[in-house]
Amino acid sequence: MGKIISTISKDGLVKAKFADTGDLVEEARKIHNLSKTASAALGRTLTAAAIMVSGLKNKEDSLTVIIAGDGPGGRIVATCQNDGYVKGYVENPDFDLPIRQSDNKIDVAGFVGKGLLKVTMDLGMKEPYVGQVPLVSGEIAEDFANYLLTSQQIPSAVGLGVLVDKDLSVKNAGGFILELMPDCPEEIIEKIESSIISLGNITYLLENFTHKEILDKIYGEIEYSILEEKEVSYRCNCSREKVEDSLESLGEKELREIIEEDGHAHVECYFCNKEYDFTEEELKNILKRITK
Repeated sequence: MGKIISTISKDGLVKAKFADTGDLVEEARKIHNLSKTASAALGRTLTAAAIMVSGLKNKEDSLTVIIAGDGPGGRIVATCQNDGYVKGYVENPDFDLPIRQSDNKIDVAGFVGKGLLKVTMDLGMKEPYVGQVPLVSGEIAEDFANYLLTSQQIPSAVGLGVLVDKDLSVKNAGGFILELMPDCPEEIIEKIESSIISLGNITYLLENFTHKEILDKIYGEIEYSILEEKEVSYRCNCSREKVEDSLESLGEKELREIIEEDGHAHVECYFCNKEYDFTEEELKNILKRITK
């Protein structure tokens, strides 16, 4: 079970959310049989999505992140509601890249490539909010920081990390999103910048320090309070009923074609790999419902 800790500085000028997501990223790795590079890329994306959705107002509010790069990893998707559950997938989960020689790190940027970061927030309004920005590095943390600044006009610092062991299991994962309020003075900004620069690697921090000690390092000299702690985990909420609804939404023409050409339907969930099979008779019953 992971954890998200929400905090605010005593003067209300700085907000930070810190997440420990090792368990949920490891669960995603096992479900999708991820390579080390895919684990790092999806893990960072899941962590950022979980942090961002935790800041929405209502439990039913949801957020979906799509990283559409032209790299060999393909599309990366993470989706979650503000209920403590997150899920996601990578288009090419078994593709891997060698460790990057320049800094001896997992080559997430090479895996992702160039492209777009798209964030959709469903807040229960008539239309969802959709923001889209170009990827600036493909390393994901910088891309989310750019999204927050460009699309939401929030100056922020984002740190994300996934540590993959030799057996490909996830040793730890997590990250933070720190946001500066519009009236934040230069003096506070300089202190935060100094703290962030000296932070070091997220996975190193998770391995060697408590959550409170990591937050102390993020804030540096600035006093802060913990507002809330939430549990977060990987869970897919797919069901046979939801798959039936999806088949209904195909419409009469396409459903008839499936019945006539295939005589059955086989559906696999992208998020948990669960398989659903529908016989010809079951498909005809669905067709009857939509043609009444």
